[in-house]
Amino acid sequence: MLFKTKLIPFAIALAFAGSANAQEVIKIGHVAPVSGASSHLGKDNENGAKMAVEDLNAKGFKINGKPVKFVLVLEDDAADPKQGTAVAQKLVDAKVNGVIGHLNSGTTVPASKIYFDAGIPQISPAATTPQYTKQRFNTAFRVVANDNKLGGTLGAYAVQKLAAKKIAVIDDRTAYGQGVAEEFVKGAKKSLPGVQIVGKEFTNANATDFNAILTTIKAKNPDLIFFGGMDSVAGPMLRQMKALGIKAKFMGGDGACTEMLPKLASDSIGDDLVTCAEAGGVTPDQQKNLDDFQARYQKKYNSPVLLYAPYVYDAVMTMAAAMAEAKSAEPAKYLPFLAKIKYQGVTGPIAFDANGDIKDGSLTLFTYKGGKKTKMEVVK
Repeated sequence: MLFKTKLIPFAIALAFAGSANAQEVIKIGHVAPVSGASSHLGKDNENGAKMAVEDLNAKGFKINGKPVKFVLVLEDDAADPKQGTAVAQKLVDAKVNGVIGHLNSGTTVPASKIYFDAGIPQISPAATTPQYTKQRFNTAFRVVANDNKLGGTLGAYAVQKLAAKKIAVIDDRTAYGQGVAEEFVKGAKKSLPGVQIVGKEFTNANATDFNAILTTIKAKNPDLIFFGGMDSVAGPMLRQMKALGIKAKFMGGDGACTEMLPKLASDSIGDDLVTCAEAGGVTPDQQKNLDDFQARYQKKYNSPVLLYAPYVYDAVMTMAAAMAEAKSAEPAKYLPFLAKIKYQGVTGPIAFDANGDIKDGSLTLFTYKGGKKTKMEVVK
């Protein structure tokens, strides 16, 4: 008994010594749809977050001179607003230091209120609806251009470069799909007041049969069809357009502008048939950084970057840089530094305006040739 009582104080002393030397753990929440129709895009985002955290830990990242350990807390919102708010609350309850996500506008907006109420900084790497930052939550940021720029630029391009005069519009009724379609129409009308919007149809984010709406559109003989939605819907839509003999050009926003689209569309994505845009882009002087990232990603995951993994990577790194500048990972302390951050990422320089939108956001226009996504130009 005497032997045991002598060991107890020694064990306690060891425990205290260990805790004193332990690294601070910083929890970063990441949310994306890793189940459902957009799960391939959600996993792409998740992989980008994993790469960032692994890189931070590998280089012994320090805050206020002390090494810290980053841990990812991964959640799946299934692109569903209700699930999105549920996992947002789960992250708040887990006391994460910051959140990267969500991917879809429809989940990002309702979740942002929960993070704001908890004072937790959130950087979306993909949500493009203007509504996200119009709420003026000081915790909400994004590293890509919004739909005002994305849809408006595509609308102008459709009439100026593709010479479209009769346009049909389809959206998937999500916050993202409707929003980008509306901005596309505004951009087209502004650039060519006489342009005819010959039809406005809608589907849903899980639809696979578009024969009814495409038959209606075919009768109106449009030059171009614009679709606001994701690649999982755009692919089958392109197949059915070909089956119906519709010769119109096809245009989509960033949700459809993926490396997976040719596979989803099968043999229905002829050269230069599709024009789309990513809500981000690098100028030639930045291209090597992005190329290097994409090569690392390919080697690590045996898969190409599908869409927003580089922006997720930069979002994590930007958040970490703000913590370093603030000398603290406490949300209330590093939030003001995040609002004023100037970070050089693999996707280019990152700084935010007063609303939390990225300053001087770029777009990259793409087409498809030989079944491959092919860059056309970067638009500032």
